[in-house]
Amino acid sequence: MDPNNIKKEYTNGEVTIVWQSGKCIHSANCVRNNPEVFQPKEKPWIKIEGSSSEKIIDAVQKCPSGALSYYNNKK
Repeated sequence: MDPNNIKKEYTNGEVTIVWQSGKCIHSANCVRNNPEVFQPKEKPWIKIEGSSSEKIIDAVQKCPSGALSYYNNKK
């Protein structure tokens, strides 16, 4: 696995965030839009339990690089 292109998933049971490090341009849109969830100085840096699924989706949709994406777990 390429250490410069890590792919991780974080779920709250309702929604899953997918983060791809190789696409990240460090715009910090996620941090500005939802600092309760996106905490780059922490490990893990995504604390998905920090806010509602709706707020998480809104922040992910503002990611300019596509490094963050999501999918609903509801079928």
